[in-house]
Amino acid sequence: MLFLNEKDIQKAVTMNDVVDAVDLAYQLYEENQFQMPHRMHVSEKENTLLLMPCITTGAIGTKLVTLFPNNKHVPMLQGIVILNSSETGEVKGILEGSFLTGFRTGAVGGSAVRHLAKKNAARLAIIGTGVQGLYQAVAACSQRSITDIYLYNRSAEKLSNFITQLEGWIGTSIQLHPMVTAEEAIKNADIIITSTSSSEPVLPNKKHLLRNKLIIGVGSYQPSMQEFPEALYELTDTILVDTEHAIAESGDLIYPLAQGLIEPDAVQKISTYIRSEPKPTLGNTIVFKSTGMALFDVVVANTIYQKAMDKGVGTALTL
Repeated sequence: MLFLNEKDIQKAVTMNDVVDAVDLAYQLYEENQFQMPHRMHVSEKENTLLLMPCITTGAIGTKLVTLFPNNKHVPMLQGIVILNSSETGEVKGILEGSFLTGFRTGAVGGSAVRHLAKKNAARLAIIGTGVQGLYQAVAACSQRSITDIYLYNRSAEKLSNFITQLEGWIGTSIQLHPMVTAEEAIKNADIIITSTSSSEPVLPNKKHLLRNKLIIGVGSYQPSMQEFPEALYELTDTILVDTEHAIAESGDLIYPLAQGLIEPDAVQKISTYIRSEPKPTLGNTIVFKSTGMALFDVVVANTIYQKAMDKGVGTALTL
């Protein structure tokens, strides 16, 4: 059995490797080559325990993760991923789950950038500069030649540390711009990524600021959470999602459907879009909403495990 901590995972894979793994997960999702029950939620006030199992032909994976949004001195998300052999059932890997989750969620956004962003998209806005905002920025930079990143966070004092961390990943050639408001941050962006746990929209309700952009939402993983404003739904006929379950999990879909701002058939799977030839027309304002799924975790974990074995990375353990 192989144990892989955060440093081991970083040695084993690049962000582009993980974006490739996310695309493989979409292929399995579209072909229905997996078994994945609804993730189990157990909540105590704002704190949540999630249990996310999944079986594919290549591996069995289970993620156990906690989300404590009010954490001050430790990351909001804590967890592990257990990887089992699909042939014998034996545990073949235990992976640090906090970093894996952040990295693979970044890669989900990166896959959306890969398939949906204009080829010449160069300016990125990140709304919410927590851990997930970091990996979203890293992933976007792995898929497009980003020149400028505009950063907004509700707690402005966190921006300095975020910039230091981000430069550690992407270097100093990309211009980083801390902004005072979300409106200023998105004004000149080609790609907007929201990564907050807000209960109300974090983007301005102004169509002219949202038009002709790729907008990716990776927060709002519960019905009470919402990042998108009403104006956004007036600009697009299609909202792409990573999983069909998103329609019942995210306030960014539940609210506009209940209010009649979008029709149910406007919500389409990105896996179908990726596999379609020719590609359906999406319009000039493109919206992608992610809530995540265990299939991503097992495919990414198995990719990390295989590459770690090839590179001799990790610590061998015996149960």
